[in-house]
Amino acid sequence: MAVQPQADLDLKPLGGDAKTLEEWLTIFHLVGVVIDPYTYESAWLLETAGRVLEGFRPADCRVAFIVTANEDDAREFLGPWTDRMLTFVDPDRALTRQLELETLPAFVHIGQNGTLEGAAAGWNPAQWHELAGGLAKVLSWTAPAIPAPGDPAPFAGSPAAG
Repeated sequence: MAVQPQADLDLKPLGGDAKTLEEWLTIFHLVGVVIDPYTYESAWLLETAGRVLEGFRPADCRVAFIVTANEDDAREFLGPWTDRMLTFVDPDRALTRQLELETLPAFVHIGQNGTLEGAAAGWNPAQWHELAGGLAKVLSWTAPAIPAPGDPAPFAGSPAAG
């Protein structure tokens, strides 16, 4: 059964006004990395996640970090990434729950119809590679290398519930 978050779920970007998930998906797929700034696991993968998202930035999709924190904590955790990447805050983990994610960080692809097209939870490079390859095929794009030199060793991630 496909996971489909509520279309009227509000997604708030850093420093901006919230819009519904449906509004964010009007033109593009949403490709994101959901991270928990209060865990080591998300910190270990921050640079890798940013590199993967940047690999898809020029493609016909909207790339973003989705941070399970308030704006101040998201800014502090992401540092210069907030200037380079769209960032949504999910302090009550509403989107995280609706996507039925069990561990974070997670790499997710939400299609224009609002359905979760794929998710790779924790840092399993083979799963991230597979998801990126499928996304690249949908977008007629080239997937970034996963894993790449300097990426961390695989790890399970931390509980998404917090």
